[in-house]
Amino acid sequence: MTLALVAGCATSSQEKPQETAQQAKARPNIIVIMTDDQDLASMSVMRNVRRLLADQGTTFSNAYVSYSWCCPSRATFLTGQYAHNHKVLSNSSPDGGYQALPKQTLPMWLTQSGYDTVHIGKYLNGYGRHGSEIPQGWKDWYGLMGPSTYSMWGYTLNENGKLRKYGKKKGGKPANYQTDVLARKAVAYLNRPTTGKRPFFMWFAPLAPHLEAPWNKKMGDKWGGPRPAPRHRNAYDNAVMWRSPSFNEKDISDKPRHVRRNKRFGKKKIASIQAEYRNRLESLLAVDEAVAKIYRAVKRRGQLDRTLFVFTSDNGYMLGQHRFAHQKIHPYEESVRIPLIVRGPGFPKGRKVRTPVSNVDLPATILAASGAKPGRRQDGRPLQNFLHGDRKRDILLETGPRVRARWYAALRTDRYLYVEHSGGEKELYDMYTDPYQLNSRHADPALASVRKELARRLKAVRRCAGASCP
Repeated sequence: MTLALVAGCATSSQEKPQETAQQAKARPNIIVIMTDDQDLASMSVMRNVRRLLADQGTTFSNAYVSYSWCCPSRATFLTGQYAHNHKVLSNSSPDGGYQALPKQTLPMWLTQSGYDTVHIGKYLNGYGRHGSEIPQGWKDWYGLMGPSTYSMWGYTLNENGKLRKYGKKKGGKPANYQTDVLARKAVAYLNRPTTGKRPFFMWFAPLAPHLEAPWNKKMGDKWGGPRPAPRHRNAYDNAVMWRSPSFNEKDISDKPRHVRRNKRFGKKKIASIQAEYRNRLESLLAVDEAVAKIYRAVKRRGQLDRTLFVFTSDNGYMLGQHRFAHQKIHPYEESVRIPLIVRGPGFPKGRKVRTPVSNVDLPATILAASGAKPGRRQDGRPLQNFLHGDRKRDILLETGPRVRARWYAALRTDRYLYVEHSGGEKELYDMYTDPYQLNSRHADPALASVRKELARRLKAVRRCAGASCP
C-alpha cells in the first residue's frame, strides 16, 4: 500500500530528500518498548530487559509520568508536552481519548526528517471505535482496534489498512496470544530486506500487564487477569507479593477526604490483589521474551550499535498501597514512578542516573538523537543532558482539571512531594525520611517554609510551556 492510499498518513512530498547511505547510517534507529500499567517493582521478572538493555545501557532510577493515566500519558509521549498543553486530559471524550490528540506528533516529525516509522500494538484509548484510519506520520501500522485492545485473545489488528481478527476471547489458540503476535509483527518488520536502509522508529506497545476486559459471560462487566501466555501459566503460583508499610495502610488520617473514604481490605480482597499480582508477573514474561526477539533481530541485521532502545511504561500501578487496589492516576510513588532504561548510542553502559526525569523528556531525547525538528514546543529535556552527574530538578505531576472529577497538581523534587488537590486539600511528604508516604506533613509547622517554597515553585510550573518548564 502506498502512502497516498493510507488515510491520514504523511505523503512522500512531506519527506526529507533521500539521504545518502552514509548520512542514514549516522542517525540511529529508535525502538521504544512501552508496557501498559507496569509498576517499577515488577521489573524483577524482566531478565532479558535487565541483561540486554539495563546492563548494556543507562537506567534512570527516578523516572516519573507527568499524568499517570493511559491516554494523557501516551499523548505526552507523542507530543513532548505536559497535559495542560496538549489538552488530552482523560481517556475519553469530551476532554480526552484518541480524537483529542493534536495533529502534530512525534512520528510526523521523524517521517519528515527521513525516518521510516512503524507502530505495533496499543495506541491511544478510543482508537478504532469509529473508524480504521491510520494516524498521521506512520508509514507502517499494526494498531490494536477499539475495545478489542483489552483482550489477549479475540482482538483485531489494523494491519496497514486491513483489519484482521486473531482468535476468540475464550479458549484462544496459543499462537494467537496478543503479545506473541505483536512480537512476530515486530520481528517481521525488522527482517524486511529494506529495513535499516533508512533509519527507522518503532513504537512497540503491548497491553501487558494491564487488566483484561471480560472474556466470558460469567464475569459480567468485571475486568480480570491479565491472562498470561499458556506457556507461562502458573509460573508464579507461589510468588508472594511484598507488602510495603503503605499496603492496606492502617492510619490514613493524614490523607485527603477521597483517600480517607477507602476501607481497609479484608482477606478476600487481599487474596484478589495477590492473584492479580501473580497474573501481572506471568503476563510480563512474554513481553520480556519479545524484547529478546526484537533485540536479536536487530543484532542479526548488524545494526545493534546504531539502534537506540528505550524501555518504559505509560504509568505505574497501585496494588493495595494506601488502600488503593487496581489503581493509577494518584500522585503516590507506585502510581507515578516508572521503569526507564535507554541502551544505544550516547548512553553509557551500566550507568544509573538519579536525577528526576519524566516521560515528557522522551520526545526531546528522540529528537536530539535523530536530528528531527519538532512541530510543537517541547516541555521536556533530552535525557542526554542528565548523563553526567546527578542534578536537582522539579517534575510536574498533574491530572486536570477533568470533567466531573477531582484533579490535582503536584511537584516532585529530589526530596519532596507536594500536592494541591482541587478541593483545597494538600499533601507534603519528605521522601528522604518517609519513602512510603505514610505521614503527610502539610500541616507541620516545622516544614512551613518548605511548604511555602514548594507552593511557589508549583505555581510557576503548573502552567509552564517550553523553555519555562524545569
